[in-house]
Amino acid sequence: MADSAKRVLFVNSEIFPYLPESEIASLGRYLPQGIQERKWEIRSFMPRYGCINERKNQLHEVIRLSGMNIIISDVDRPLVIKVASISAARIQVYFIDNDDYFRRKQTFCDENGNFFEDNDERAVFFARGVLETVKKLRWAPDIIHCQGWISHILPLYLKKTYKEDPIFSNSKVVLSLFNDCDGCNFSDRFAEKLAFGNIKAEDAPFLTEATGINLAKTAIQYSDAVILGSGSIDKELLSFCTEKGLPVLPYNEASLKNGSYIDEYNSFYDQL
Repeated sequence: MADSAKRVLFVNSEIFPYLPESEIASLGRYLPQGIQERKWEIRSFMPRYGCINERKNQLHEVIRLSGMNIIISDVDRPLVIKVASISAARIQVYFIDNDDYFRRKQTFCDENGNFFEDNDERAVFFARGVLETVKKLRWAPDIIHCQGWISHILPLYLKKTYKEDPIFSNSKVVLSLFNDCDGCNFSDRFAEKLAFGNIKAEDAPFLTEATGINLAKTAIQYSDAVILGSGSIDKELLSFCTEKGLPVLPYNEASLKNGSYIDEYNSFYDQL
């Protein structure tokens, strides 16, 4: 990648301290800071789950970015954008919000541990909300780094609908794989609900059987590189990465513990 390419868009399912520390939430918090310290410009997004206390975390709506509607299954859903700062990291986090999808107090499962039936629509809304907001910001990312299953639809939209947009025409997608949704099952109509612009159900053939593994395969299909974020990635996904001939950064537990993974990720970005 050219030396002048210095912008990374992080699309996260979780970021600490807005959600409890976890494998993904910690990366969502510390990776953008580390990459920014290495002289990249960064933007970071996540969903505004209802369990995030807006007053405590000082979230506020960005009126100039809010206001559009996203249509899913013929229903208009208002897109609301909020922002907060992690002062210790000197970074801002943008939140994708909608009352129907993200006001509930749980993230992905109800109080009984059942996977939300509309998680497919939430993933669609999140991906499109991020891309439309970045367009409004007029901020052209060189790298779009997706972390967590709810970001897995974004590579498809980028490569099929937004690729000709000058904001995204040079963007490369880096996908971090975790085992965060291996056993998930989505609506049988997932592929149908993706329809937008020139995208048709057949552009997501794996989602005819809408499992978490097949959602990840859909993300891999439209990504430019893969990072193994966990040490126990499903073998089917590893084989698919090899089949697609994608650059893959292996999982490195030691570097994740001592923080040197940031330099590894930085070098990986530079190779694309």
